[in-house]
Amino acid sequence: MKTFKTLLLGLCIVMCACSTQTPRQTNEYGTNWQWENGTIVIETPERPAGQKSVLGLTVPKMEVVRVGFVGLGMRGPGAVERFTHIPGTQVVALCDYEQSRAERCQKYLKKASMPKAAIYSGEKGYEELCKRDDIDLVYIAADWLHHFPVAKYALENGKHVAIEVPSAMNLQQCWDLINMSEKYRKHCMILENCCYDWFEMNTLNMAQQGVFGEVIRAQGAYIHNLSPFWNHYWKNGENDKLGWRLDYNMRHRGDVYATHGLGPVAQALDIHRGDRMKTLVAMDTKSAIGKALVEERADSICNNFRNGDHTTTLIRTENGKVIEIQHNVMTPQTYNRLYQLTGTKGFANKYPISGYALDAKQLTASGVQPKIDDLNSHSFLPKSEMETLVAKYQHPILKKYGEMAKEVGGHGGMDFIMDCRLVYCLQNGLPLDMDVYDLAEWCCLAELGTLSMDNNCAAVAFPDFTRGEWNVVKGYKHAYASPEEEKAVAEKAAAFTAKLKEQGEKEWGETENQEAK
Repeated sequence: MKTFKTLLLGLCIVMCACSTQTPRQTNEYGTNWQWENGTIVIETPERPAGQKSVLGLTVPKMEVVRVGFVGLGMRGPGAVERFTHIPGTQVVALCDYEQSRAERCQKYLKKASMPKAAIYSGEKGYEELCKRDDIDLVYIAADWLHHFPVAKYALENGKHVAIEVPSAMNLQQCWDLINMSEKYRKHCMILENCCYDWFEMNTLNMAQQGVFGEVIRAQGAYIHNLSPFWNHYWKNGENDKLGWRLDYNMRHRGDVYATHGLGPVAQALDIHRGDRMKTLVAMDTKSAIGKALVEERADSICNNFRNGDHTTTLIRTENGKVIEIQHNVMTPQTYNRLYQLTGTKGFANKYPISGYALDAKQLTASGVQPKIDDLNSHSFLPKSEMETLVAKYQHPILKKYGEMAKEVGGHGGMDFIMDCRLVYCLQNGLPLDMDVYDLAEWCCLAELGTLSMDNNCAAVAFPDFTRGEWNVVKGYKHAYASPEEEKAVAEKAAAFTAKLKEQGEKEWGETENQEAK
């Protein structure tokens, strides 16, 4: 009888194990996953031997940041122009699939009296650019499918990389970039400009100073009707009827452009700096507009448009907080990034109405004396109180770069602030504002969301891109040099740029004289 009970107990244990854990499966990207207690789980690969974390990575100070730009279609030219306004930088090389687009960017260098840049073009032109020994940073603004191969080649050739969004299109690319950054000890930064917009930066500063209490919920989105832009995305030859971005949306499900919404709220929630994204559930609508766009351009029936017109992702963190991220580039709506923080003592909201909700007690505790009686958090602060609050908590980075950024431009100036911070950190030997783990965490929603939706909107566990070190750093922070160090670096940068402009004026003058003859 005892033997029978033992066998029965063993059988029950086996049956329970079988009911909670299933054999591995492989998705369209080659990712291995399995069910564990009703959740899709993806293994976190072990860190290869000889590698170590790049949390807080620093490299020797760069007196001059020498840059090569790859991808000069819609976003790249603006970046080239912005860099001509940043002291201590030199645009060394320009690369695009089409040579004419690279050549056209020389006009920005001429306008700024900067020397001409070397030109590279063609399908593999970026490889020759990356092989140069006079480039420190490769700035990548190509179409999405080329972000990873260009970054990979640059890192393998000893360059730091800054990659437009989304910087990686699947988990394998995320892990590859992490491993290369760790192996080669090179920065791999995601160019998420929305982290540098005015409302987001000031609100982040408020959150870090406790104005909202503990932030327990956040929202972000990219809701942008792209109907005016679909025809302007690069097409690979006359047989390409869709352009690269519409084609990508047709072939891939999930939030393929999550980082504008996720980046700023991830910083406010200290992701991989004391908390981590643990589980997500994603859900999308059917494709109505996307499917119709393909049929209109391709003059044929579209049987499978993978990306839903509107995608929603819910994320729960290790510390019990919730993030909601939305993506919609199809339906007629006003532009909206949703940016919203819900705290235990206050509330911040950017779209469609920018404002803060605090009661009189919390506003006073935050250093602003209310000017009206019975102030409560049922509505946004009056204009005068809001302006005083924003002035008190204006982010130091905005104080430094804000006015010039408005003049230079780039999505209202946030692009310029992003570029200035990248150069500032490189010149001062500081950790960058966004590291390769941010890149992976913000970009992985596409594949993880696809896994969720392809399996009846199941829960999906996030891999730990930091490999267990998400709680080592306590709180998200921007790095700064001391005033003395900052001044010395700035003086050297200004002196270099002055000499570079002298060289450029001479070079362009000689070119004009030759053309006149």
